[in-house]
Amino acid sequence: MTPVWILSDYYNNINCCISFNILQLLKKNLIFLKIHVFLFAVPNLSSRLRFQSSSSDMTPNPRLRRSRYIFASNMAANGAVCSSKTKLQDGRCVVKEVNGVRNIFSEQVEYSKLLETKDSNGVPPKKKPVRSKESFEEVPLYTAVMTYLGFYLLMFLGYFNQLFFTPKVAMEKNREGYVPLFDRFESFYLRYVYRRVRDCWNQPICSVPGAEIVLKDRITKDYGWTFEYTGTFTKCLNLGSYNYLGFAEADGPCADAAAEAIEMYGCAMCSTVQELGTHPLVVELERTTAKFLGTEDAIVFGMGFATNSLNLPSLVSPGCLVLSDEKNHASLILGLRLSGATIKVFRHNNMLSLEKLLRDAVIYGQPRTRRPWKKILIVVEGVFSMEGSIVHLPDIIRLKKKYKAYLYLDEAHSIGALGENGRGVLDYYGCDPNDVDILMGTFTKSFGSAGGYIAGSKRLIDHLRVNSHAACYASAMSPPIAQQIITSMKIIMGEDGTLEGKKRIIQLARNARYFRRRLKQIGVIIYGNDDSPVVPLLVYMFSKIGAVVRTLRTRNIATVGVGFPATPLMEGRIRFCISASHTKEQLDKALEVIEEISDTLGLRYSQLPRFKGEVVYGSDDESQ
Repeated sequence: MTPVWILSDYYNNINCCISFNILQLLKKNLIFLKIHVFLFAVPNLSSRLRFQSSSSDMTPNPRLRRSRYIFASNMAANGAVCSSKTKLQDGRCVVKEVNGVRNIFSEQVEYSKLLETKDSNGVPPKKKPVRSKESFEEVPLYTAVMTYLGFYLLMFLGYFNQLFFTPKVAMEKNREGYVPLFDRFESFYLRYVYRRVRDCWNQPICSVPGAEIVLKDRITKDYGWTFEYTGTFTKCLNLGSYNYLGFAEADGPCADAAAEAIEMYGCAMCSTVQELGTHPLVVELERTTAKFLGTEDAIVFGMGFATNSLNLPSLVSPGCLVLSDEKNHASLILGLRLSGATIKVFRHNNMLSLEKLLRDAVIYGQPRTRRPWKKILIVVEGVFSMEGSIVHLPDIIRLKKKYKAYLYLDEAHSIGALGENGRGVLDYYGCDPNDVDILMGTFTKSFGSAGGYIAGSKRLIDHLRVNSHAACYASAMSPPIAQQIITSMKIIMGEDGTLEGKKRIIQLARNARYFRRRLKQIGVIIYGNDDSPVVPLLVYMFSKIGAVVRTLRTRNIATVGVGFPATPLMEGRIRFCISASHTKEQLDKALEVIEEISDTLGLRYSQLPRFKGEVVYGSDDESQ
């Protein structure tokens, strides 16, 4: 008799193969769509299955989260300005895209009219530049039904497996009278749901994460409980690393300079900055960073995650109000929770939602006492790492000036990757750096190194040097890491006497636009802005995440899958990261494979009209 836990894994393997045919049957039999009413009548599964670590006020209500598709300027709040594919009707923005069904966004048109009027000072706003499209297409109904059914079935088989079979993991013993050390559902989820696709993550590598990457092969003989190395290696096209400008190299000026820094200063300082950890390279890096960003001063830290989580408690405290975008990174969420400040979440990139919270905060003040807030801080990212969207910065700056709030901008994924000069989302929109109170970013993406920075006024940086937990207790940045950043940053600024930095910025922008437009032409659903190097491809079903990652790896393409709880339950995705080191031939190879598996695995979910002509590499034509 075949064990149940083997049958559950067998189901996981064949689910993605049969789901496409089932979806086609659901299209023809509309009566089955009544299941959708039942599924959405019960409480949302994601709210019941959320980890305890994500159960605070920072986690947005999943019932308020909705997908959308917008063709509009990304300067407008939530796609307020209608494009050539939209029109106004009875004062509403009508998008005629899907099978003749019209989606209406009346609030967007109302807000677009508001933007066209004079600002709070009575001065007409400057003309906003036109930027690329941003898309968030809705999930098809039959796909939502199958996603919920598939996840319920996985959970049922997991509980059945747990009931009758002992897991191959270490169990706590002699703990009578003790409460469980680990969260019960978290342990169950990792053992019986995540384990089935565990081979798609944590893959060991044996090379620098450049345009190509070498993976160390491994196999599992017990369905993901344990792994064995085969002693072989596979060279793959790398579409999963944050190497946006291609500075993750084993040779070249950056690697040579880092090697020289090791010979001069050693590998580490073995001390904090406030004790014996300050060395000339850290001082030079802080000055170079401030010059690059156009701010008065900057401070650097050895870890990007800690730059957010350990510095935000030094900036806000109980009695302060923080308005956080619902898609903000975990490091921001952790730092805000540690601060003790009151946190309210506004809908992703939605200026109406943000302005309502700002207006209520100014009018009503703190709960119960109605005293004014000590300070109000708006926290957003430049490029959102899971959505691929770009923050609507000019509109946020306008609101923060109107309501006298502070603005914290996390440019981890945008610094170096956006703007004509690689200076991030500020450069992308042409905004004044002085309009953002706190500029944060990391060196782990575009600079091919590690660590993070905070830049702003000299008064702000002096405050952080004394009060920051990262500056007081964390080890100072390693000399070779600092030198890698200095060299790459000077190349971007052109201080090396070449145009290499400019070429990389242009190459990245061309690669991102070309890759995104070709994916839309294939008919898959992708999220985000056309200028963003982060490209999420929606596969929805949990089993398809593993199927796509494994299939791509067999074709020598390495990428990353993302599912619940890192994303909403119905928005499982494959996240591609585009680099300036990629060539057009490499991207074409990947697109050819993606187009092939889109048919075999049923990934062509998009119901939008497709561009019929040839997508020209390097073209700025928005109609493609």
